[in-house]
Amino acid sequence: MATAKPAAVAVKPTTAKPKRQRLASVKETTAKPAESSPPDQPAPAAPKLAPPADRLHLIAEGLREKSSAKQAIFRATQAAFTLLRQVSQQLCLELTQRVTTEADPSVRIECLPVSELEFHIRFSGDLLVFVMHSNIVTFPDDFAPLTTPYVAEDFRRRFFGHIMAYNFMADSIRYQRLNDPGYLVGRLLVNIESHYFLEGARQLELPGPDMRVNAITADALRLFVESAMIAAVNNDLIAPPLAEIEKINVKQKIENQQVSRGSKVGFTFSTQQI
Repeated sequence: MATAKPAAVAVKPTTAKPKRQRLASVKETTAKPAESSPPDQPAPAAPKLAPPADRLHLIAEGLREKSSAKQAIFRATQAAFTLLRQVSQQLCLELTQRVTTEADPSVRIECLPVSELEFHIRFSGDLLVFVMHSNIVTFPDDFAPLTTPYVAEDFRRRFFGHIMAYNFMADSIRYQRLNDPGYLVGRLLVNIESHYFLEGARQLELPGPDMRVNAITADALRLFVESAMIAAVNNDLIAPPLAEIEKINVKQKIENQQVSRGSKVGFTFSTQQI
């Protein structure tokens, strides 16, 4: 009994000391990161976003710059169309007096009003239909007038009103032959300053693309009408091939009113302005 007690006392210090050392090493390892970590700092502030644009201001600017410009262009085009109608009426009167006294009194040359945006000139077997479009248009950047310094000076000059001249056979309208074609003779573009650009059939007197020197005048519009009439007169009616009319159905007979109806060959358009 006496020899066993000292052995138990000697074992206690040897087993307890490693535990204290182990605990101390754990404390040291856990404490080191806390000592090396930097002090707490406030998080960086988020970047301030720009306030949203005033949409009413953007709309107002668009209306002031573009919409008001388009209204002005429409008025300029309407004035040009009114002058074109007056020029056509005077031209038809002069032609009627000349033809009835010098040639055949049965030939009728008439300028017929249709609406505010349309009128017709009927002469011989031809009908010229002049139509003003109610909308304002623009074109790609490579369109000839848009490449000029005149248009680059003012963005409003990029927009146009347009007036088209079509050639129909007079009997197509008279007999309501709905399948008969019409052919575009020319298109007159009018800008905000009442300057114009004309494109169309080769027979027209086509000006250059610089609209700075092309102002709408009575003489310029008369030249347009006269050239369109010459182009229509020279574009003769061509009879269809026999194979196309050797057999028809009742529906074709009722709609066309005539068995053999000719058609024009159309117009050759100039790709380069003179």
